[in-house]
This record gives sequence, C-alpha cells and structure tokens, in this order.
Amino acid sequence: MALNETHDVRLRSWLASANLADSDFPIQNLPFGIFRRAGRGEAFRGGIAIGDQVIDIAAALGGDVFHDASVVAAAELLTQPTLNQFMAVGSDMASALRLALSRALRSGSQQEKALRACLVPQTEVELALPARIGDYTDFYTSIHHATAVGRMFRPDNPLLPNYKWIPIGYHGRSSSIVISGQAFKRPIGQLAAGGGGNPTLGPSKRLDYELELGVWIGPGNDLGSQVVIGAAESHIFGMCLLNDWSARDLQAWEYQPLGPFLAKNFATSISPWVVTLEALEPFRIAWERAAPEPQPLSYLDSPGTRSRGAIDISLEVYLLTDSMRAAAREPQRLSQSNFKHAYWTIAQMVAHHTVNGCNLTPGDLLGTGTQSGPSAHEAGSLLELSAGGKQPIQLANGETRSFLEDGDTLILRGFCERPGAARLGFGSVSGRVLAADT
Repeated sequence: MALNETHDVRLRSWLASANLADSDFPIQNLPFGIFRRAGRGEAFRGGIAIGDQVIDIAAALGGDVFHDASVVAAAELLTQPTLNQFMAVGSDMASALRLALSRALRSGSQQEKALRACLVPQTEVELALPARIGDYTDFYTSIHHATAVGRMFRPDNPLLPNYKWIPIGYHGRSSSIVISGQAFKRPIGQLAAGGGGNPTLGPSKRLDYELELGVWIGPGNDLGSQVVIGAAESHIFGMCLLNDWSARDLQAWEYQPLGPFLAKNFATSISPWVVTLEALEPFRIAWERAAPEPQPLSYLDSPGTRSRGAIDISLEVYLLTDSMRAAAREPQRLSQSNFKHAYWTIAQMVAHHTVNGCNLTPGDLLGTGTQSGPSAHEAGSLLELSAGGKQPIQLANGETRSFLEDGDTLILRGFCERPGAARLGFGSVSGRVLAADT
C-alpha cells in the first residue's frame, strides 16, 4: 500500500456528517460492511460507511454511479450477503472502488445527486457479521499484557521462554463470534474449589473483557504453501475491533495442559465495519525490536516490517452499568491503550500462522490478543486493572468492579489520528452481560 489521493487531509464531502471533526467515517476512511434496512425483510448486502450514512452499493450499481469496468466488477461482488468473495479478490479491487467512491463523495462531485439516492441512515440499518468466518485464531501479541498476567502466576519468571521468539496463538471458536450490540448469558463451567476440594459447576464469577483488534484475511493460501513476510499484508483485507470475553475462573482451572476452552468459546464480539489497510496507511509507523531483545528469525523479519510494520491505533474501553443506565449517565472510561505497543505485527502473525503450510481462507479472522500498554492505565482487561480482583476499581457513581457483573455493557472504541492526516475510526463494539441460566 502507498499514500494516494484518497488520503488527502484536505478532502471534504458533500455529506456534512462526514466532515465532522469527531466522525469515525470521514471520506478518507470508507470501511466495508454488511447491512440491510431494518424491519423490511430485505436481504443482507454490502455497504460502505460514510459519516452517519451507509452507501447501498447494490443501489449505486443501478444508479449510474459507477462507470469503470473494474469498479463495476468490484461493486457487483458487494451485492452478496457476505464479503467473502470481495475479500478473496485482493486489495486492488477494493482500492479501485474506494477511489471511485472517494471522487463521487467529494464536494462539487457531479455524482452527488445519484449517490445521495443510495444513502441509508445508519440509525435505520441492521448490521451483520462482515464475512462467513471459517476459522478464528487468537494471538497474544502484547508483551505488556503477557508480562502482567504472567507475573500474577509466576512472579519471578512472568514470560515463558518462547514468548519473545514466537507470535503465540491458539485456534478459537468461530461459531460464537457475534456482531456488536448483542447480549450474551454469563457462561457456566467447572470452578476450582478452594482448599483442594472437588470442582463445582456454576456461573463464572470472574467474567472479563479483552481489548483486541481483529484482522480479516483476504486472499488465502493453498494448503502446504507458506506466506512469506514480505507478502503477508497482501493477504490481509482489513481490521476491526474485537472483544474476546473471558471467564477467568473457568480459564484458571481448565487451561492446563491445552490452553483456553470453555473460558473463551461462549462469545467473541466484533465491530461491524472493516477498515482497510489502505485507509490505515497514513498511520503506519516503524516497528522496533531493539537489542538486547531477541531478534526475530528471518521468516518473521523484513525491511518493510522494520520501517512500517506497526500501526498507530488508539484504543479505549468504556463501562456502562445498570445503575449508570438508570441514572442516564454516560459510560465511564476504564482504560486506553494503543496497538503501536504490540510486540508482534499483523504481518508476522500471518507469516508465522502459515510457515508450516497452514491454509488461510478469505474471511478467516485473527485476533491480536489483549492490547495493554506499558502503563497501568493502559491495561486491556479487568484482570490487570483490578490486580486479579484484589484491587477493585472505583467507579464515578460509587460502584466498584473487580470483574463484570450482570447487566454491565462493555464498549470498545478505536481511532487513528495524527497531524497531517484525517482522523478516522473503527466505530465501536459493545456487548451486554445477562444472568446465567441456572
């Protein structure tokens, strides 16, 4: 990817809401998603977010908006109920469509009238998972999170020997990935008894969130083939926000010897809009692995990784309790972090995932793992913020939290901003905890 005219900070749209300073979806973003107008029984189809509206690509196809053959071909793929086929063809078609829409949305565009007729207010749409997710892999890319959690269990040796050499990951459960706004029941599982007694079955008492990003795979690779580090980003379609809900008490009992199971597979929430790597290009920064840290093996290293492998993405966590909701209070921010602190890059995740010949497919989803920063206020989970439940967090309304309670709504937000570039965002991902079935 490279900077191009779609990134120009001076661009303004004829759609006023896209020009607001705090808009997540300015003309420089144009993320992809799957939507339909609520309450009309329509089929789901592809759309693009701009300001407070959604561009109905199927309507635009019939509205004399697109003229170039390659752009029409790209738009036709977005008439499908998932983005899988669109993701599979690679970034060139997505880039061509973004450019065409960028030009059509600019102030003074002759296509304004035709494209206005294709807009649907975001308040009137129902959003769906962007793609049919064949497989989901969750990584562990934040050394700050790994160290903080490891210190709780291994104070003298918080990081295992492999952490600084391998992008650690595990295969998750794709069937329980849900779109933002959904509620889920508190998970039930085995809980270790105190004093060495037999475990019991019951609802988790230490329910947590994990502040993550999701990485959507575009073109896949054949079984037995390897995606080399220099080509890894050509296999990535874009990114979203991801909350990998975690039952810490279930996890503590079950994770040995094979890792997370019921503690993680009951729900994973993602934001509905996929921000492309092209849109994120102005926020690429150098990735560093300074001595005396171990340097990555050659298959995980490249000049491009060093010069621009990291991405400056600000991340925030907000909590809305039932009491706050009843009192019409705004959600309270619990923490803020940044993806630039990640120990491993998205390209390294893909290169490592496929080095053994594992085949990724369009629409596969990778999680970055909890994104904690170096400071205490940058923790990406309640496990860290409350020191394992030993130091409850004091909320502004007088409540406290060590872990999530029934009725709590957890909200993640993400955005990019820097001087000389247009601010853009990911929207948000929210989920509400319901009482367990008993």
